[in-house]
Amino acid sequence: MVSEKKKSSKAEMDPTLQLLCEGKCYDPNAFLGLCEGGTLIRLWRPGAKETYLEVKGESVKAEMASPSGLFIYKLKEPIAPTDYRVYHASGLLACDPYAFQNLLGEIDFFLFNKGVHYNAYEMLGAHSAVFQGVQGIRFCVWAPNAKSVSLVGDFNHWDGRINPMHSRGVSGIWEIFVPGLGVGERYKYEIRTKEGFLRLKSDPYGNFFEQRPKSASIVAEVNKFSWNDALWMEERRKSSINRPMIIYEVHLGSWRSYGKEFPSYREMATDLAKYCQEMGFTHVELLPILEHPLDESWGYQVTGFFAPTSRYGSVEDFQYFIDVLHQNGIGVILDWVPAHFPTDDSFLNRFDGTALYEHEDPRQGIHPHWYTAIFNYGRPEVSNFLLASALFWLDKMHIDGLRVDAVASMLYLDYGRKAGEWIPNHYGGNHNLEAIEFLKHLNSIVHQRFPGALMIAEESSAYTGVTHPEGLGFDLKWNMGWMNDTLRYFSKDPLYRRYHQNELTFSLLYAFTERFLSVLSHDEVVHMKRSLLAKMPGPDWQKFANLRLLYSYMVCHPGKHLLFMGGEIGQWNEWDCKGQIDWYLLQYPFHHGMQALVRDLNHFYLQRPELWEKDFDWSGYEWIDFADADHSVISYLRKGNRGALACVHNFTPETIPNYFVKLHHVKSAKEVFNSDALQYGGSNHLNSEIPIQVEEALHSGFTITLSPLATMIFEVEFLG
Repeated sequence: MVSEKKKSSKAEMDPTLQLLCEGKCYDPNAFLGLCEGGTLIRLWRPGAKETYLEVKGESVKAEMASPSGLFIYKLKEPIAPTDYRVYHASGLLACDPYAFQNLLGEIDFFLFNKGVHYNAYEMLGAHSAVFQGVQGIRFCVWAPNAKSVSLVGDFNHWDGRINPMHSRGVSGIWEIFVPGLGVGERYKYEIRTKEGFLRLKSDPYGNFFEQRPKSASIVAEVNKFSWNDALWMEERRKSSINRPMIIYEVHLGSWRSYGKEFPSYREMATDLAKYCQEMGFTHVELLPILEHPLDESWGYQVTGFFAPTSRYGSVEDFQYFIDVLHQNGIGVILDWVPAHFPTDDSFLNRFDGTALYEHEDPRQGIHPHWYTAIFNYGRPEVSNFLLASALFWLDKMHIDGLRVDAVASMLYLDYGRKAGEWIPNHYGGNHNLEAIEFLKHLNSIVHQRFPGALMIAEESSAYTGVTHPEGLGFDLKWNMGWMNDTLRYFSKDPLYRRYHQNELTFSLLYAFTERFLSVLSHDEVVHMKRSLLAKMPGPDWQKFANLRLLYSYMVCHPGKHLLFMGGEIGQWNEWDCKGQIDWYLLQYPFHHGMQALVRDLNHFYLQRPELWEKDFDWSGYEWIDFADADHSVISYLRKGNRGALACVHNFTPETIPNYFVKLHHVKSAKEVFNSDALQYGGSNHLNSEIPIQVEEALHSGFTITLSPLATMIFEVEFLG
């Protein structure tokens, strides 16, 4: 249907033409394209001396109506928008972009401005579309305070005069449909601010970007990949939190180099899936692979919230990566960063010339630790942007969960700030009420739309209810307290550990107040903190024994578990994001034994429900003895629905024979795992025969040899 246009044939006098010349036109569709009932075509070609078009298959020359760049072609009878084609600046012959308008409906704008357009990633950005039978790319961007917005790219030689976009009024959205364009086109938005300055911006909703240091958005297709993980996705819907979970945290760029600067998603897919299967990991957690300009940020300074980084391949390559892991039974968790964004001028920062995504006041808008911009969670369109980003990865990329980074910095207005450097909420407190509501909304809508998907909080404060349904609603919370206490304890000489027994036992005071994930993550092996192995005290054999003890102690502890790559082979060096895991170390017995320990321990964990069925319930845990500080030993039961395991940890390098484990009404005990086994590099002080003492119920138990710096796990049976 031909829309009504302004009918003035004296175009050079039209105020819209003046706005076009000044780069301030907010409604070019009302003036350009097919006008006067379909009998006049107006073309905007600034700088051109002549121009041609094709009308009903015939090439015709347009008349210059103004030296500013306006051309017209008069028709004897009305035609439809699809009856003529024009030349892009690149020479492409296609239908006229200004023959199509009002691409989006009012309901889209209503939902977006309310902050509840959960599929906003299908509305905004660049998408293949068909209008009136014409194929092209629809571009939409939110820039409510812009004076004008133009689409620029290779197709118009990056000339912001050529393709001004159409404003959809109070929604703040600008749109244009460009027939003939396809996947692979590079583009940006040229935004004229209220002050008249031009800002060249990448697409906030873009699905693909050039490799750094370039920053253009690239039109990509996210809907055409043929998934083969239907069985996995269906099983995930039926899964519960009471399942085994041991996560392998991975930085894709430095897991394995493959002899080049960046490995590809496709070549890593099969290798990583096979490795995780062999090692017994249930999930991988990817350090942020959302597009980012600085390698050394490890992905935590995101510029493309809807785009897998182009460092490792295309969007389809990333989808293939996920598909392969799913087909091999490995879940994929994505590290996701809604707390802040970099102030690089090409991206979100002051997007339309104003503090659009961030706060204007630096006491709210600038992160004091990273000097990045903080999202304005109280603006509906900004919270919608982040909600849509989270849902995009779960929907279009089949991600199985999100690890939400830096939640503590979102919850507190005074996070990292001194008195006078922050603004209290309207109650006078330090909680960021808008961020709290955003997180509740996020978890609610994710669980509603994607049952079985995991929401994991990296939250380091004492905020209560992080994993409570009536609280923030996360599924899991990183157990930072356990990690800090445990690593501090392990760094001490075993001679002095007897004085720090409380650092081992303290975590059990709060272990069931939240649903915890025990973590030995990338954060603990960078910035001169040393590798996990290098943190351990003593000569080499004790360092390796301590590390085997640390891993096995973690797996026995209530909660789910995470280990950063390289830890499983006992790297000496800190993690280097520009290198790769020191795989060559596996030729040495201690390192080979360490990998064998992690592999066997993981598989043992998967096969023993006692270690995961009741992770979040006191009924799954019972102390045997937490007070034997003299020997630096702790022991406890892990209980499942049908059985129990006794876990005994010796934190000294002493081999102690005839150690009595007090356990009431025990009938039998059988050692089923020992981290001191010879194949792991240990001294092989195992417990093949275990005397049971049952004479007096109050003093019943069994006698073992305490292996040095080791975890010993016993399958126990009780009387009655």
